[in-house]
Amino acid sequence: MESFSSKSLALQAEKKLLSKMAGRSVAHLFIDETSSEVLDELYRVSKEYTHSRPQAQRVIKDLIKVAVKVAVLHRNGNFGPTELALATRFRQKLRQGAMTALSFGEVDFTFEAAVLASLLTECRDMLLELVEHHLTPKSHGRIRHVFDHFSDPGLLTALYGPDFTQHLGKICDGLRKLLDEGKL
Repeated sequence: MESFSSKSLALQAEKKLLSKMAGRSVAHLFIDETSSEVLDELYRVSKEYTHSRPQAQRVIKDLIKVAVKVAVLHRNGNFGPTELALATRFRQKLRQGAMTALSFGEVDFTFEAAVLASLLTECRDMLLELVEHHLTPKSHGRIRHVFDHFSDPGLLTALYGPDFTQHLGKICDGLRKLLDEGKL
């Protein structure tokens, strides 16, 4: 017997369409203003750190694609009870990471790259577990790419160093606003 599901087909089409459209300019259509500002600042940091515009664009594009796909899966009720519990733990860990990043940015001489890198690695692993049966290996690679890029101790050390003070301030302002609004 042939198994056909229009809901599954529609979900596949929606994920495919959104992944084709993901880009910094299109992000403004799917992501709120504060999140967009944080993403723009992360792009600038990546571009300055890597000295590569295409590499910075790729990591932000991958981040947007993953965020949109996970949101589509969640909105369409594709996660079971166990996965929803994991999603809650992921959100709590991401929130913890944001609060840690803020604390490091606000309190001088407290920054430890290993702590932030560890939190981001835990987030990566939780997200990979969450989407294991829902997204393709290519999407799993995007998740690894994004989290591995931003958990790089060299990038984190540069971000909290004197050359990136302006970027860090804007990122912290955005994270604080997202935390206050309960969006993170």
